[in-house]
Amino acid sequence: MWKLTRLLTVLRKELLLAWGLLRDPRTPKSAKLATVLAIVYVLSPIDLIPDTIPLLGWLDDGLLAYVLLQLAFKLLPAELHAALRAKVDARMAR
Repeated sequence: MWKLTRLLTVLRKELLLAWGLLRDPRTPKSAKLATVLAIVYVLSPIDLIPDTIPLLGWLDDGLLAYVLLQLAFKLLPAELHAALRAKVDARMAR
């Protein structure tokens, strides 16, 4: 149970970071595009592996979204990434 709670906390932090990335005007367009593509892929009914296949359908959605978000974070300038991460950490500490 502890691992699931930790996973959900990490997921929440990553989603808050992605939201901050989309809202910050200093974010490069390429990072915003990768984030939007991750969101669109998760919400899209068209998948590499259909969601009707239990577990595998959801796993491919999560994996591809994770890879696209990590790409978006790598495209951020280091100081902007650190500033957004600090903002998210401060919000989570409340």
